Amino acid sequence: MIKTGITGQSGFMGQHVYNYLGTKPEQIECVDFKRELFNNIELLEKFVSSCDVIVHIAAMNRHENPQVIYDTNVGLVQKLIQACKNTGATPKIIFSSSTQEERDNLYGKSKRDGRKALEKWANEYGGNVISLVIPNVFGPFGKPFYNSVVATFCHQLNHNETPEIYKDGTVNLIYINELSKVFYNHIINQSTEKVELVTVSHTARKKVSEILTLLNSFKKNYVENGVVPNLTDSFEKALFNSFASYIPKDYFPRKYTKHSDNRGAFVEIMRANTPGQTSFSTTVPGITRGNHYHTRKVERFAVISGKASIKLRKINTDKVYEYHLDGSEPAYVDMPIWYTHNITNIGDTELITLFWINEPYNAEDPDTYFETV
Repeated sequence: MIKTGITGQSGFMGQHVYNYLGTKPEQIECVDFKRELFNNIELLEKFVSSCDVIVHIAAMNRHENPQVIYDTNVGLVQKLIQACKNTGATPKIIFSSSTQEERDNLYGKSKRDGRKALEKWANEYGGNVISLVIPNVFGPFGKPFYNSVVATFCHQLNHNETPEIYKDGTVNLIYINELSKVFYNHIINQSTEKVELVTVSHTARKKVSEILTLLNSFKKNYVENGVVPNLTDSFEKALFNSFASYIPKDYFPRKYTKHSDNRGAFVEIMRANTPGQTSFSTTVPGITRGNHYHTRKVERFAVISGKASIKLRKINTDKVYEYHLDGSEPAYVDMPIWYTHNITNIGDTELITLFWINEPYNAEDPDTYFETV
């Protein structure tokens, strides 16, 4: 077991890396980090002494005064180094740097100077530092107007605002799940190099206008008409899952149009521009199914008969969202990634649920992690 702590655990990148490591319990033991540790040297010393590996992500990205960004980011590195010196701890430190290192701005300079300070500590005190130079990162739950243009556009489109492009440049991108895997690989790597500088390759290269065009199509086709987009392209699937995380929770459940006549009723369950697997279940009263989450799969629950409660909870948070569905008015709820979910028969009759998911179940790569809602 590798005891791993993540500074900035509650931030965009930090929470994703923490959650990704949580899917590897046979290898990784996560050491919790709280923001206030940087203001308490004793607690910080205890933290560094508890870790085999520290992923240093905590940093300020934006501020009206660039000098505050520089002072904050370099100061956090210095506090981390001092705690290691005070305790004699020599954990492997994986430092989150940026491609802005070479740019003439104080954010990039803070990353460059922070990296050099960590490398100096490693060489003098026997530590091990791996610095990852990371391109633009996007993914679910990013903070709009702070983390990325993707986060900003997703937020605006889902709040009926109109995004604007100020400069239609080309952006090198990496999806947060892909980046989390990079961190994981370096955590478990047994390299004995004291200092390593690794440039993380981007996995997509897009113009800002291309990104906005795709996001607009998700708004029109998915949000307004319920049509699941083509998810065969890895970037477009990642962008869709990012977009879906910004949809307000009161958007669901979505009621179907039910066509009834003297023969009975007809309901169109879904339209999708992508392959997938369809199945159904029957559930007796009082029974709950599910209690698991996915990290990449797009999944739809459609209740067509009986009464159901569908519950969702973002992992490592406490808030539970609950939806009541009744087959007399068929409706569906889509499951966002990183939300554990379940469905319970709350009626007196059999519950019939139709399920659609964008990839067939693969026992060797199920992308299904069990956790009670």
